[in-house]
Amino acid sequence: MSTSPSSTIAETFRHSPEVTSAIDAVITRLEADQAGLVEARPATKAGAETLQDWLARSKESRGKGALYPYVGSGIGRGPLVELVDGSVKWDMINGIGVNMFGHGDPGMVRAALESALGDVVMEGNLQYNSKSIELSEFLAQEAAKGSRIRHCFTTNSGAMANESALKVCQQKTNGAPRVIAFQDCFMGRSTTMAQIGDSAAGRVGIPLNAQVDYMPFYDPAMGARSIEMAVWHLDMYLKRYPGQHSCFIFELVQGEGGFRTAPREFFVPLMEMCRERGVPIWDDEVQTFGRNTEMYYYDALDLGEYVDVVTIGKMSQVCACLYTEEFNPKPGLLSGTFIGSSSAIHGGLSALRRLRDGGYYGPEGRIAGLQAAFREHADAFVAAHPEWFPAAKDTFGRPITEFVAGTGGMCRLTPFGGSRAMIMKALHVMFDEGVIAFICGHDPYHLRFLPPVGVMEPEHFGPVFEILERAFARTVAEG
Repeated sequence: MSTSPSSTIAETFRHSPEVTSAIDAVITRLEADQAGLVEARPATKAGAETLQDWLARSKESRGKGALYPYVGSGIGRGPLVELVDGSVKWDMINGIGVNMFGHGDPGMVRAALESALGDVVMEGNLQYNSKSIELSEFLAQEAAKGSRIRHCFTTNSGAMANESALKVCQQKTNGAPRVIAFQDCFMGRSTTMAQIGDSAAGRVGIPLNAQVDYMPFYDPAMGARSIEMAVWHLDMYLKRYPGQHSCFIFELVQGEGGFRTAPREFFVPLMEMCRERGVPIWDDEVQTFGRNTEMYYYDALDLGEYVDVVTIGKMSQVCACLYTEEFNPKPGLLSGTFIGSSSAIHGGLSALRRLRDGGYYGPEGRIAGLQAAFREHADAFVAAHPEWFPAAKDTFGRPITEFVAGTGGMCRLTPFGGSRAMIMKALHVMFDEGVIAFICGHDPYHLRFLPPVGVMEPEHFGPVFEILERAFARTVAEG
C-alpha cells in the first residue's frame, strides 16, 4: 500500500538539496572515520581512567555498579564497537539482540538522521507520524504471509508488548485468570510478566497474584516420549481448570531459558488441544523475531495457522503485539503514551526491509549461513579443547554432551560443565580480551551469543574464537 506524498512544507524541507547533501556528508565522514576499526584492541591508559570516572558516576546515579565496564564512545563498525576507554571489542550480544546491524551502520545512521527531521522525538498512540503506520503495516503484512494475523499494536518495550497480548487474550476469554507457559520461560520485567516468567530471582518481594501453570519444554533426550508427557500435562491442566485459561504462551525457541529448540511435532498436538478446548495461542517471539531463517519463527515451523496473538521486539527497535481479526480488542484496552522514538521507528523499518529483501532469510540465506559458520568454529573449538568442555548435567542428572546449539542468529556454547560461576568468570575475561557475550539457561548455564545478523560475516567468527581461546585459558588459570 502506498500513499502519494503531499506537497507539504515538511516534504519540501526533507527533500531539499541542502538537507540531503548534509546527510550524505555525515555518512561519508562516518565511513572514513570507521575505516580504522578492523579488530579488537585494548584501552589506552588515559582512556581507562576516563572509563572508571564514567562507571563511578553510573554507580552513584543508579545505586549499583554495572555488570560490565561498558560505556560506548558512540561509534563502531559492524560487529565492532569502541568504548570511551579507546578499546574496541567484538560485540556478540548487542544489547541482548537489539542492534541487529551492529554499530555505526551507515544505513541505520542515515535513518536516524532522517528521523530527526520529523518534528517529534517520541511518538505515541495519540500523535504519530506516517512512518509508524508504515512500520505497523510492514509487521502485519509480513505476519499475515503464513498466519491469520491481521492487526498490529506497537509499543516501546517487549514487556509492554507482552502485557498487551495478555490483555487481548484475557478480554477474549472473558477474564479467564490462569495462563499456561513453559518452564524456564522469560516474559519481561513488569510486575505481571515477572510472575509469569519462570525465574525465582526475578520476582523476589513481588506479591504473587498471577496464576501460572508451567509445562515441560521439549527434551531431545526423550524424543517422542517428551511430546507424550507434554500432551499429558496440558490435558491435566485443562481438565483441572476447565475454562479458566486465558492463553498458552508458546516460546518456540527459549531465549533466556537456554536457546532451547523443539521440532514442529512437539508444538502441533499442544496447539491442536488448545484449539479444541478454546485456549488462545500466544506466540512470544520477542527474542526470536527476525533472527532465524524466517522473520517470524512460526513460519520456519509452519505453525502460523494456529497463532492467535504474537509479540515481537528487540531487533525491530519498536516492539509490537499482533493479533487476528477475531482477537482485535475493544476500544480502550490498548493504548500508551509512547510507541517509541522516531529514530527507533525509522531505523527499525529500514533494517527490517533490508533483512526481508537482502537475502537473509530461507534455508540458504545469510542468517542460516551464520549459524553454520558459528557451529563450524565452535565444533572445532570444542574438539581442540575437550578439557574445557566436561559433560554438563541436566535436572535429572543425565549428562549433556551437546556443547554447541542454537538456531539462526541465536548461538550457544556450553563450557565448564555449565557452571554459572565459571561462565560468569569467563564472560568477564572475554570482555577484557575483546569479546562481549552473555549468559543464558538454568542448570546448566550457557554462553549466549546474539551476533548482529545484519552485518556479521561468517569470517568474523575467526578472530572471535581466537579471543575465546585466550580468554578460556585465562579463566582456567585464574579460576
